Amino acid sequence: MKLVTTVIHDRDKNRMFDALVGAGFTFTKIASTGGFLREGNVTLLLGVEDERLEELMALIAENCRTREQFVNILPPDTRPIGTFLPHPVKVQVGGAIVFVVNVERFERY
Repeated sequence: MKLVTTVIHDRDKNRMFDALVGAGFTFTKIASTGGFLREGNVTLLLGVEDERLEELMALIAENCRTREQFVNILPPDTRPIGTFLPHPVKVQVGGAIVFVVNVERFERY
């Protein structure tokens, strides 16, 4: 058995939830916030049998896509008054970060 921890962007969560439920996966959802852009994320914890791991990974890859977004380099609250406003920069957001860990023991009560 594996413990899969995946961090996905808020924009991908509904599509991901539907795909997981449709495929019969159960999961625990934890609200989280990204550090780089300070945007909402969702962290999912899934206990998965070894033989279903690749199926889960394919679902994640299919439903969590990266996209480009324009952001300002400095947040408005950190710029001194009267400073030059830089042009927004294009960055990649979305997608998924996935950690897979072996589980020694699993109990359900």
